Amino acid sequence: MSALPQTRLRIFMTGVGGQGTLTATTLLARTALAAGLPVTSGEIHGMAQRGGVVESTLLIGCKSPKIGPGEADILLGFEPLETLRALSYLKPGGLVLSSTEYLPPLSVACGREASPDIEAIKAKVAACAGQARFLPCRSLGLQAGAVQSGNIALLGALCAMGALPFGLDVLADTVRATMKPTVAEVNIKAMELGAAYPA
Repeated sequence: MSALPQTRLRIFMTGVGGQGTLTATTLLARTALAAGLPVTSGEIHGMAQRGGVVESTLLIGCKSPKIGPGEADILLGFEPLETLRALSYLKPGGLVLSSTEYLPPLSVACGREASPDIEAIKAKVAACAGQARFLPCRSLGLQAGAVQSGNIALLGALCAMGALPFGLDVLADTVRATMKPTVAEVNIKAMELGAAYPA
């Protein structure tokens, strides 16, 4: 994005349990606060066990504490099927960042249902998003040193696009301030890999 980022943003995040969706939400919220911005975050729907759908919201400079259908400026999908399912929350022309790597729900893993391939998901995203970017989050996390840091790779890509009212440096400072040093360095590496991943 070449224009200056909005100071009012509605961000909808979705993934499955164990991917760090809520950790990513908390990190972005703390980073916004560190940048002096008013922020509200919340968990819409979540299941504690791995594999359950997790949805959360982050609102910067907004009075309303929730995001309704067609209201999200940004959709962050930590799993491509969940990105597809959450598209109804994206406003027309909004921004989508999604992982390309599946963590299929039980019904798909057991063969009871089929999951659309990534090209079909990309096509559906392209039909309603003004801008979209896809990256292999789990692989980038592994490259950084921990598969769990794939969520931070997605945040790094988002910051690098200039879509937020703060940059990678502020996010890195928040990571260092909230995580143990060894964990922080892995996550910062994942953030940098996400930021540098080709569009």
